[in-house]
Amino acid sequence: MLSWLLAVTLAALTGFTAGYGGTERNCSITPPYLPSTAVDSSTQLAALRRKMNPLKISAYIIPGTDAHLSEYIAPRDARMAFMTGFKGSSGTAVVTQTKAALWTDSRYWVQAEREMDCNWELQKDVSVSSITQWLLAEVPKDDVIGFDPFLFSLERHEDFSIILESNNRTFKSFSDNLVDAVWDKRPSIPSDNLTRLPDRIIQRTWQMKVQDIRRQMKEAPNKPTAVLLSALDETAWLFNMRGNDIPYNPFFYSYTLLTLNKIWLFLHKERVTEELKRYLNSSCTDSLCVQLMSYDSVLSEVQKYVARPKVKVWIGTEYTNYALYEIITPQDKLVVSSYSPVLTTKAVKDETEQRVLREAHVRDAVAVIQLLMWLEKAVPEGKETEVTAAQYVNKCRAKQNDSRGPSFETISASGPNAALAHYSPTSETSRKLTVNEMYLVDSGGQYLDGTTDITRTVHWGTPTAMQKEAYTRVLMGNIELSRTIFPSGTRGVNMEMLGRKALWEVGLNYGHGTGHGIGNYFGVHEWPVGFQSNNIPFTAGMFTSIEPGYYKDNDFGIRIEDVALTVPVKTKFGNNFLTFETVSLVPYDRKLIDTSLLSPEQLKWLDTYYETIRRVLGPELDRQGLSAEKNWMLKQTESLRHTTSSSNISSSSLPLLTLMFALIQSVL
Repeated sequence: MLSWLLAVTLAALTGFTAGYGGTERNCSITPPYLPSTAVDSSTQLAALRRKMNPLKISAYIIPGTDAHLSEYIAPRDARMAFMTGFKGSSGTAVVTQTKAALWTDSRYWVQAEREMDCNWELQKDVSVSSITQWLLAEVPKDDVIGFDPFLFSLERHEDFSIILESNNRTFKSFSDNLVDAVWDKRPSIPSDNLTRLPDRIIQRTWQMKVQDIRRQMKEAPNKPTAVLLSALDETAWLFNMRGNDIPYNPFFYSYTLLTLNKIWLFLHKERVTEELKRYLNSSCTDSLCVQLMSYDSVLSEVQKYVARPKVKVWIGTEYTNYALYEIITPQDKLVVSSYSPVLTTKAVKDETEQRVLREAHVRDAVAVIQLLMWLEKAVPEGKETEVTAAQYVNKCRAKQNDSRGPSFETISASGPNAALAHYSPTSETSRKLTVNEMYLVDSGGQYLDGTTDITRTVHWGTPTAMQKEAYTRVLMGNIELSRTIFPSGTRGVNMEMLGRKALWEVGLNYGHGTGHGIGNYFGVHEWPVGFQSNNIPFTAGMFTSIEPGYYKDNDFGIRIEDVALTVPVKTKFGNNFLTFETVSLVPYDRKLIDTSLLSPEQLKWLDTYYETIRRVLGPELDRQGLSAEKNWMLKQTESLRHTTSSSNISSSSLPLLTLMFALIQSVL
């Protein structure tokens, strides 16, 4: 007992807690230990509670999204981060007069413990049920639970409302966000002008796209007269325009109301140049003329349109916020689908989009190969860190044609940090890279013609048997998904287990999704393509990532991610079948591959992939004058079947070869 008390006292005095290494908070000791990365939230909590009092709000919900239900949000929309200190991309915060709690998923538990102070409880369950049960325990009957309707999807609002209202709590919307009211230094909207994409990478003009969506409206069984677009990438895609409002994502704040004969584009008009106005035909009122409207007028203008007789508004429920949904009344004026026709149309890339996205991945592969080659030489010298590696790969990308910066914050993780699936290094958490640990780098680039996302895991020393087997099984999952043949229209969720099968066979698994869509100079996670239950069926022309992994807590992490295109494939008997064509072109770490675990079909796929890398990437490395990088690539893409065969022959036939050599010598 005395030794335990002494240890706790020492921890409190030194700021070190056993099992945490000083990087995570410990609220169970007095005084509590907070790492340097934790944010003091006392001031903002007190201010928010003062705002809640006169409104008689007992609890206030703060989602980690924006009015467009985006995954990646602008700094001015990071309300959850402002209140909690937690900067992860997924979570929900709730504040009462006496408590504050954050819900986030397993990717971010450690990060939350590093960034939040002890004002906040961490809840390790992201379900609506978990949040509502906590609210029912903390909020008395008949009290008000407040929320901003712009930050709730239709489904999420319904889920909360059913549980809370049926238990005699009032679930009430407040259109004026209370966090904004106490956020004195809230970031402003960027002042950059909006831009259009160059014609050389566009096959479909915005007029062609508008006509296509109008055709789909006319063919729809419910005969909608308008489509309301809320997701930021919907409007950006429809008009072939880009902006700079969201870090890493070339989007701009916008809504679009498209009818059969009118187009209303809601945005910050002061950022539209005269050239862009001409591009959008904004000076006329015909069916292919874009009427520029104030961003903040979307509610009132949609209300005016809905008030007209015989109109029906088509919305995609996944990205329409509750504030917009509730004004489209009565219900017979509403047409719903999970995704708008713009999102489902955008998911299938045309010939030009496919070509330029492939080209972007070729240039991107050069940057990743430069990183891996540099680390192979630099790490044994003991000078490089997770941060310097992330900086290096982004510098390499910046030198490539049409580079527009990274597509997300680079995940550069070694040893135990790599066990955190979405860890990104900071000056406080960055570790020195060594030859004795696994290293995982998940990075991507934004190019004028495409978005990239690739993950490679390497080891510069001698991996353990377990590390090597886990890596090989992750690779097997990647290969099995990549080489599978399936009927067009198959849902990704029905194939997803192929990415896990080799891991499941030995009792391993991973806690994140297996893949997501990706676009042409868009968000790195582009819905609705992927392997989850709410993704649309695969058809030819869709791009998706394929990224199984494995993470051993406090030890290492493995992920192998490639981007692939769905392409038609000839089969012996059937027609209309598809397979995946990998467009990421970076070899895997040979040192971590146990070829004895791979089937002949997997080895054949791997060698064919390496032949593709040589054929496609070799000329690009020549064009850029990167002879050392080309030699490195050629060495890493040598045939694994040939190597395996040679190795097997030499080991199994060594006694016989020795005897034959001895006989020859005796004859001579």
